[in-house]
Amino acid sequence: MTTEGRQQAVNRLRGRELFFLAWTSLGHPAITEIFTKSGVDGVGIDMEHGAIDPGPAAQIIAAAHAGGRLCLPRLPSLDGSLMRRLLDSDADGVIVPNVTTLLEVRSIVESCKYPPVGKRSFGVARAQGYGFDFEEYAKGWNRRSVILIQIESVAGVEAVDDLLGHEAVDGAMVGPYDLSGSLGVPGQLDHPRVSEVCRRVVEACRRHGKACGTQIVDPNPDNLSAAVREGYTFLVLASDVFLLWKWGERMRALIRLFAPQAPLPAARRGA
Repeated sequence: MTTEGRQQAVNRLRGRELFFLAWTSLGHPAITEIFTKSGVDGVGIDMEHGAIDPGPAAQIIAAAHAGGRLCLPRLPSLDGSLMRRLLDSDADGVIVPNVTTLLEVRSIVESCKYPPVGKRSFGVARAQGYGFDFEEYAKGWNRRSVILIQIESVAGVEAVDDLLGHEAVDGAMVGPYDLSGSLGVPGQLDHPRVSEVCRRVVEACRRHGKACGTQIVDPNPDNLSAAVREGYTFLVLASDVFLLWKWGERMRALIRLFAPQAPLPAARRGA
């Protein structure tokens, strides 16, 4: 993916144009290669809940770029050292979970951006073309790099205007499952209190002119249209795990239809 192509994609995200992300938790670059054929704008790497280390992540980043797509890893935590390694592997930015304070935002910016904006150290790795593209990369990085924060708690919602007010933050991603837990109604995504705090994040993004995202477990025309009407501008379309989960549900139903006496997997017997 060319530098110009990446900048154009980032501009669409920042411009609150409709932006689609695939999502991988399983770590094999072939999955990302398949995703890039779908027409998505980028690929997110789940390093928070998925078992993906920096080595496989670097291969996924390369596969995404070979397919002409952005790549944005989600960190397992606010880990500056891991962030720098992923950026040197040529990630286009980061998604950071459960951000709640302006101090955390400043720490993210320090680790992500080069001086004078941040404190990211200058290295020579894949991102810099192993030295061949160092000057071009370093010159354009602060302008092109993406920072997305996840709002996943009541504290994050209460501070959302301060968090989005930082000029280096490009958008927020709502985490409804964690928000439901923070509100004391875990898993009740349709609970009025969960819907209300999600709306507060969407409205804050609109006020600040920032991208606003959510993940849709089982995308279809109805729930995608609803998300757009609600004000979401970037949509995470399921994930490789979700797709296999839904495939498993359909296959289990077929197996029971054609072989009703077939035993369930051992872990589910007696359920």
